[in-house]
Amino acid sequence: MQPSSTSLTATLPVSNQPAIEFQEVRLGFAGHEILRGVTFSAQERETIILLGETGSGKTLLLKLAAGLLRPDDGRIFILGKDVSAMHERDLLEVRRKIGFVFQEGALFDSLTVGENVAYRLHEDRVPEEEIDSRVQEVLRFVELPHTSEMLPSELSGGMRRRVSIARALITRPPIVLYDSPTAGLDPITSQTIISLILRLRDVYGVTALMATHRLQDGFGLAHYHFDPQSKRVLRGAGTEAARPVTHFLVLRDGRIYFEGTPEELMHSKDPYLQRFLI
Repeated sequence: MQPSSTSLTATLPVSNQPAIEFQEVRLGFAGHEILRGVTFSAQERETIILLGETGSGKTLLLKLAAGLLRPDDGRIFILGKDVSAMHERDLLEVRRKIGFVFQEGALFDSLTVGENVAYRLHEDRVPEEEIDSRVQEVLRFVELPHTSEMLPSELSGGMRRRVSIARALITRPPIVLYDSPTAGLDPITSQTIISLILRLRDVYGVTALMATHRLQDGFGLAHYHFDPQSKRVLRGAGTEAARPVTHFLVLRDGRIYFEGTPEELMHSKDPYLQRFLI
């Protein structure tokens, strides 16, 4: 994959506070508690890989971080703001600083690619001439500038996932949430998606939470970096000053069962953790 140049920039957090912080968060439905006191934080430019069996609460954590759900108890801070106690009007402003890549892309079938990507800008009443330039900017970033007039049904699964990433980037957010971004994709297409995520982290400083069943995606983010000079993905963590951090967080029975580095997970002898390494 040879990325094209772009002027895309993210509005980065300016404080020393975590970009994302969960404090003893609990959430349940119909009397059944799913999250049972989850606490973790992500610093600026850090990537947290969320692992866990189906129903463990990975997607719920993403929706809570985006303010799409409210916790039953506990507090959630996004860029220093307590979104767990925020009015809906104020939440809209916070959500503009968050990009959400849904598992299946979640594109509107009746809208063109360009209209899908521009949807949030139209909601914000951005001038039309600015919308057009920004749509082309993010489509170039995901290497799909020729798809603007196409419908989602005309795209492959991997292309739809890249359009979903473009839509998440349209507001130039400092935080991006990925819900199984490579699910159902072949290995080569999955590698393309991970390369895009690496570029966002290493060039634009994006902080991320990524729920996934693919452990190799997490290890890819931990052990590779995007080099803006050669415009290539290279093995290693890059320079010390620009080194990003990737941590794994494993959920079990609504709680954090493991939190640590890729190396700690890889060398763990815990039988439950080892099932993720198979």
